[in-house]
Amino acid sequence: MSTPIKNLGCIGSEFRGHARPAVIDLSDPDHPREVDYPTFHASCDAMARGLRRHGLAPGERIGILCSNRLEFLEIFFGAMRAGIIPVPIGILQPKATVEWVVRDARVRLVFCDGALRAHLPDDVPCVDVDADGQRPYEAFKDPGPFEPYAPARDDVAFQPYTSGSTGRPKGALLSHRAHTWVAETISRDRGFCATDRMIVAAPLYHKHAMNSIKCVLVGGSAVILMRKFEPRRYIEAITRHRVTVLSGVPTIFAMILQQRDLIEGQDYSFVRLATMGGAPASDVLIDEVARMFPRAEIVTIFGTTETSAALFGPHPQGKPRPRHSVGWPVAGNRFRLVGDDGDGDFGTLYVQGPGMMNGYYNNPEEMARRMKDGWFDTGDVLRRDADGWYYFVGRADDMFVSSGHNIYPGDVELMLERHPDIDQAIVVPVPDEIKHRIPYAFIVKRAGSPLTAEMVKAHSLENAPPYQYPRRVIFVDALPLNGVGKIDRKALEARARQLSEPTRPVDA
Repeated sequence: MSTPIKNLGCIGSEFRGHARPAVIDLSDPDHPREVDYPTFHASCDAMARGLRRHGLAPGERIGILCSNRLEFLEIFFGAMRAGIIPVPIGILQPKATVEWVVRDARVRLVFCDGALRAHLPDDVPCVDVDADGQRPYEAFKDPGPFEPYAPARDDVAFQPYTSGSTGRPKGALLSHRAHTWVAETISRDRGFCATDRMIVAAPLYHKHAMNSIKCVLVGGSAVILMRKFEPRRYIEAITRHRVTVLSGVPTIFAMILQQRDLIEGQDYSFVRLATMGGAPASDVLIDEVARMFPRAEIVTIFGTTETSAALFGPHPQGKPRPRHSVGWPVAGNRFRLVGDDGDGDFGTLYVQGPGMMNGYYNNPEEMARRMKDGWFDTGDVLRRDADGWYYFVGRADDMFVSSGHNIYPGDVELMLERHPDIDQAIVVPVPDEIKHRIPYAFIVKRAGSPLTAEMVKAHSLENAPPYQYPRRVIFVDALPLNGVGKIDRKALEARARQLSEPTRPVDA
């Protein structure tokens, strides 16, 4: 007899009798909301009952257009308990994209922040989470016990939409089976336990933040939930709530370290784990993070919406992970690196594994393009060393050709950030009539540094092939971020193109 599939909405429910914090909501930093495990699970059950009372059936979809807040989690996990599919919607998306996602997913009801109600189509019912008066959100709930939906093997748990870097966002169908396995695997590999407190400031509609939440619940830990990332408030929250686990893109850590007046003299020895993903991190950044958090294990992580974040982890025999490696293959996954060299140790990552999505919703053409002979093309370039450890190089889409040479911006950025006076570096391509593309670099230099563009170029020529050195260096106070906290490369590339254009005389 086959093992029953667990309902993803119920992960961590074995802790529902433990009166310790599950969520500390800092969406209003001056008035934190602390909710323990019994209250959190009772609220999720009440949401599940409310959705059923509203007439929604298993397999139907609801939208969540909310900022980071406790209610987002109650809706998300409550819906899955009822077999209803939550569709998280990016709160920074323009109105046209929000409407497109709502139509594409065929959602029957949307829960939204009051300020975002105007982004929704008029003919789609919504529950305003912020409304006063009769408090429609609380009235929607139906308190009481709930028997969770028992999913079949491929039943969809939730449907996030990818960023749409190659067109419209694509809805990924993620199953209860796959993502219960993902949450349990990551939580185990990273050692989550009841004494952990993890801070989450990345948007919950993005896979990175939601993976963190699921790991917390599996471990019986607590999440410190921020509405958005603000460096100084983030540091204050770490100190006040004695956060043990941090996670973010390298940019987040770089911005934390820039708050030197706030972190100087503080003792952060209670932090045990700091994970970085989304882009390569320089040795300088890793060393500075290690100095700030002296007892923390610093781990580079990697994952995709379609194939999960449970691809790489610790070595099964406990061998130490090399610096910058995203880890050792997690049991059950299979990988291929497809590149021009043919040796299989460098190239675009193709995956087969238990955390894979079922497919793209209502988009068989894109699925056929990305799935080839049973292997999913992630679009990410990785390399494998002689011992079998894997390393993230960059997005295949980010790579550009200059004078016949392939340039991966991440490689150049790591080289630039090894300079002691460079806090952050981003490299983008600019069209060139002779070389096809040439690299420009945006640099955030260390406060008070006398660094010049010529010094940056000299450092590049000393430490990298000549085709990689930035032909122009632009100093900025800060790098722009997109909605999920990553560097907005598109905005920087557009600015670089503007700077590269010859100055035209103004018409009289």
